[in-house]
Amino acid sequence: MTRPVLDVRDLKKIYGQGEATVHALRGVSVTVDRGDYVAIMGSSGSGKSTLMNILGALDIPTSGTYLLDGVDVSRLGDRQLAMARNRLIGFIFQSFNLIPRTSAVANVELPLAYAGVKPKERRKRAMAALDVVGLADRARHEPNQLSGGQQQRVAVARALVTEPALLLADEPTGNLDSRSTDDVLNVFDQLSSSGRTIVLITHEPEVGDRAKRLIRLVDGNIVTDQRQSPINQPPVGAFAGRHSL
Repeated sequence: MTRPVLDVRDLKKIYGQGEATVHALRGVSVTVDRGDYVAIMGSSGSGKSTLMNILGALDIPTSGTYLLDGVDVSRLGDRQLAMARNRLIGFIFQSFNLIPRTSAVANVELPLAYAGVKPKERRKRAMAALDVVGLADRARHEPNQLSGGQQQRVAVARALVTEPALLLADEPTGNLDSRSTDDVLNVFDQLSSSGRTIVLITHEPEVGDRAKRLIRLVDGNIVTDQRQSPINQPPVGAFAGRHSL
């Protein structure tokens, strides 16, 4: 039996005190197995951003436990935490977070540079990651030469390049038009089909519908956690010829 990628137990997060106390999470427990594709949905104030920050090891819970690929995050010091984030989690943000006036391939290489990977190997792995998202031919383009959807696909490649245990996406289509949204979601579909573990935070139903599993948060509680048949999967062969990482 393989260990889960995420094992969250009775997470609580409380902000403030007295009359200003906010219970952002009220005892959330969830397990995500290797290869799962999970969408976490909730409206503003539901606790999904708080949960995202804790899952990404960017914040710590008030109480409860969080194991990331078997590692108890609460027991890590700052340096160990930074290393765990870099090696175990591939982040994808709504605002892309690409470095301007820097080529797509150099942006994708960044996590490998932080990890001390040598330049030749960095370039090879970054090009393979860009190929996975269908942008190898745009490797030399800078962010301002790319559409929003292409920028987000570069960001997905950057998240992939370290071979993380988890891809964690925060509203990844929030800044995209419908066509670019579909392009990015097709990439997630393909990554899921190849066995990647994906957790995606969203408030958009059409994005949540693409996942294999849908979790809904309301007022800091999980109200539903159900398997679903993903819709709009790309046709077989849509990504034929691309490398897998």
